[in-house]
Amino acid sequence: MEDTSFAIHPGKRSQSNAGSYRDVGSVRDHQFVERQLKVNGENGYVHFRFYRTDIVRIVMNPSATPSMKSSVALVKEPEDVDVELREMENALMLQTTDLTVHIQKSPLRVSVYDKEGRALVTEGERGMAFDADRRVIGYKKMEEDDHFYGFGEKSGFLDKRGEKLTMWNTDVYAPHNPETDQLYQSIPYFMVLREGRAHGLFLDNTFKTSFDMRSETDTLSFSAEGGQLDYYVLAGPSPKDVLEQYTTLTGKMPLPPKWALGYHQSRYSYETEQEVRELAETFVEKGIPLDAIHLDIHYMDGYRVFTFDEDRFPDPRKMIEDLKEQGIHAVPIVDAGVKEDPEFPIYKEGLQQDLFCKYIEGNLFFGDVWPGNSVFPDFTKAAARKWWGEKYKYYSDLGIEGIWNDMNEPAVFNETKTMALKAMHENDGDPKTHRELHNVYGMLMEQSTYEGMKKLLGGKRPFVLTRAGFAGIQRYSAVWTGDNRSFWEHLAMTLPMCMNLGVAGVPFCGSDVGGFAHDSSGQLLARWTQVGAFLPYFRNHSALNFLRQEPWSFGEKYETIVTKYIRLRYKWMPYLYTIFKEASESGVPVMRPLFIEYPDDSKTYNLSDQFLVGKTVLVAPILKPDTFHRAVYLPSGQWYDYWTDRIYEGGQHHLIEADLETLPIFIKAGSILPEGEERQSTAVPEERINIHVYPCRGEFAGKWYDDDGETFEYLDEKALLKEFHCQFDEEKLKLKIEDLYNGFQPHLGSMSIVVHGIDTETEVWVNDKKAMTDHTKFDHKRDIVKLSI
Repeated sequence: MEDTSFAIHPGKRSQSNAGSYRDVGSVRDHQFVERQLKVNGENGYVHFRFYRTDIVRIVMNPSATPSMKSSVALVKEPEDVDVELREMENALMLQTTDLTVHIQKSPLRVSVYDKEGRALVTEGERGMAFDADRRVIGYKKMEEDDHFYGFGEKSGFLDKRGEKLTMWNTDVYAPHNPETDQLYQSIPYFMVLREGRAHGLFLDNTFKTSFDMRSETDTLSFSAEGGQLDYYVLAGPSPKDVLEQYTTLTGKMPLPPKWALGYHQSRYSYETEQEVRELAETFVEKGIPLDAIHLDIHYMDGYRVFTFDEDRFPDPRKMIEDLKEQGIHAVPIVDAGVKEDPEFPIYKEGLQQDLFCKYIEGNLFFGDVWPGNSVFPDFTKAAARKWWGEKYKYYSDLGIEGIWNDMNEPAVFNETKTMALKAMHENDGDPKTHRELHNVYGMLMEQSTYEGMKKLLGGKRPFVLTRAGFAGIQRYSAVWTGDNRSFWEHLAMTLPMCMNLGVAGVPFCGSDVGGFAHDSSGQLLARWTQVGAFLPYFRNHSALNFLRQEPWSFGEKYETIVTKYIRLRYKWMPYLYTIFKEASESGVPVMRPLFIEYPDDSKTYNLSDQFLVGKTVLVAPILKPDTFHRAVYLPSGQWYDYWTDRIYEGGQHHLIEADLETLPIFIKAGSILPEGEERQSTAVPEERINIHVYPCRGEFAGKWYDDDGETFEYLDEKALLKEFHCQFDEEKLKLKIEDLYNGFQPHLGSMSIVVHGIDTETEVWVNDKKAMTDHTKFDHKRDIVKLSI
C-alpha cells in the first residue's frame, strides 16, 4: 500500500515534533578536571574535551554522566592540550590556540569560534535537547552562505543544503534516486563551507541518525534515536584542514596494492570456471588491460561462504594460478550470512564457539538470505572477528589476495531488510541491541576481513571491497556505491556521490561502470567507462538477465572507445598512484570536488558534473545521450586541453566540443605529472615514465611516487619519491629533479621529460644542464618538446 497513492492519504499526515524535545536547561554547576570540563545542567549533563587544539568533543547525556567511550569509528586518543578556562557571571569559556568554546549558562548554549573569532557552530533559541523516548538532538544556527558536503554515500547533488538525510545502512536494489535517502553507508559527518572557509562536524553515534538542513531556513539539526549527543567540531579553516582533522579522528586509508587500482571486470555472475577462463583469454587476445575478475555468489557451493562449487569450478587453485600468470587477480564475494546446515563446518564452528548473533533470551537470530535460513557472525566480538578473519585462509591458500564483502548491512530478505532490532550483540562485554549497532556491523566485518587477510598474505597488502560501512571504513576497505542502474541519470549521480564519499574520508570509491541493473547501451557504456577511467575504483559490473556489458559487448565501434579509456587508466597509473599515496597520508581524496581546491570560488560550490583528480587535473565528462558538447567551468589560471594542448583561460565557462571518442580533460598550467605507457596489467613492469610539464610563468612543482606496489615495505621508505621543481619565463625553462627518498628502484627502461606549450626558441635546462638537441623531439602541431634523460 505504501507504494500507491495511499501513502499520501490525508489521514496519514504525521504530527509535527516541534516542541516535543526537552531542553538541557541552564547550568547548575561545573568541574574542570584534567583538561575536561564537566557541566551539570538542569535536565542533562554536558562534557567538553579537546582532542587537539583544533578539535573539540562535546557530549550531552540527558540522564547520566556522559560516557567518554568512543565508537569503533575513532582511532584518535585525546592529546594533552593546554586549555584555559575562564569563568564569567553568565558564561564559561574554554580556549586553545585554535578554538574558543563559549558556554552560556542560562539557558545552556554552546558556541564555537575559531582563533580569529569567527563563529563556526553556534546555538540560539534552541540548543541540545532530548525527548521522552531519549532521542537526542542538537540545533545549530545555519547561515545564509552555508554549504554542506560529506554525509558519505548519498544521492542527489553535491551541496546538501536543503536536504534531510538519514543514516541507516540499507540494502536498496531499487530505486536509487534523489528521494532514496538511506543507502549502504552511514557516515554521520559533514563539512560546512561558509564564505570560503570550512569547518566540520562529526556526530559519533551509531544509532539511526538524521541531519536536517531543510525544515528551517536558519537552523540545522542533527539527531539520534538513542544514546548520547556526542559530536566533534573541527576547526578547519580550509577544506583540506577539515579532512586532515576528520581523518585524524577516524583514520586514513592504507595504500592499496597497485593491482587494485587497475581495471576490474565483474558480473552477477561468471558462473563457471570455463566462463572465467574464456573471459580472461578474451581480454588478453584483444589487448584490453585487466587486473581483476570478480566472482559473484554463483561460484559458491549452495551460496555457502568459504566454498567453491566443485561442479562449476572443478579446480579453483589452478584457475587462480593461471589467471595470475596472465596478470589477473580473482576477487571472490563473501557475504555475512552463514547457511543453517549442521554439516557445514563454518556453521558448526560458529555455534560451538558462540560466535553468532542471538536474542537476549539466548536463541539464535535466523534470517533469510542467498543460502536460505542463515545465521550472522557477531562481529562486535573480538573472538568472532578473529575467527572469521582466520577463515580467509581458505582463499589465501588458493592464491587469492582480494575479497569482496557484500550484503553486510546486514541485508536480510524481510520487510525491514535487516536483522531484528532487538537482536543482541555481545560487544566484548558491553551488550547492545542491533538497533544501536546496526550501522557498524558492516564496518566490523571489514575490520575482520582486512586484518585477517593482512595476517595471511605474508607481507602483501590485501584488497577489500565493501558495500556497507560507517565512519572510519576507509581504514579497511574500498567502497562501491551498490546496485545502481544502467541509466544516464545514474551515471550523472556517480560524480557527486563519489565526491561526497571522498569528502567523508573515503578516497577509494567508485560505482558499477555501465550500471548494475537494467540494460546498458554502447553509448552509455562508452561514456561511463570514460568516467570510470578516472574514478578511484574502476569496475564494470552487471546483473544477470540484463544485457552483458564487457568491453566488446556492443560491437567494434564501442569496443574501440571503451578499450581506449581502459588503456588510458594504465597510462595515468603513475599519477594516480602518487595521488593515492598522498591521500593515505593527508586524508585529502583522490577524486575531489572543485571547492576543495577553490574554496573562494562560489561557482564551484554545487558543481556536480565535473571533478578534479588530485589538484590540477580537471575531468568534465559528457553525462547525456547523443550529446557531443558541454559547458565546462575552469577555475582561475590557465588550463591545457589534454588532447590538443590548446590553452583556455580560467575563471569562466567554455563550450567544449567532445565527440563520443573524447572525454574532456584539462591540465592546469603549472602542473608536472608522471604518466606511464599502456600495459596489459599492473603486473607488467613500466617500460617508460614520461614526466609531463605544463608550464606557467614563475615557479611550480610536482611529484612522482613509486614502490613495489604490493608489500608494506614502503612504510620503511623502501620507495621512490621524486620531486620536480620548475622555473619558467618563456625564454628559458629550468627543471630540477630531486630524490626525496630513493629506497626503491623501479624496473624502468627510460624516463622522458615532455614539455608542453613552448616553442623552439625556448631553452630547456634539466638539472642545470642545457638539453642536447639530438635528444630532443619537437612536435610542431602541439608545441611539445620531448627530452630523453
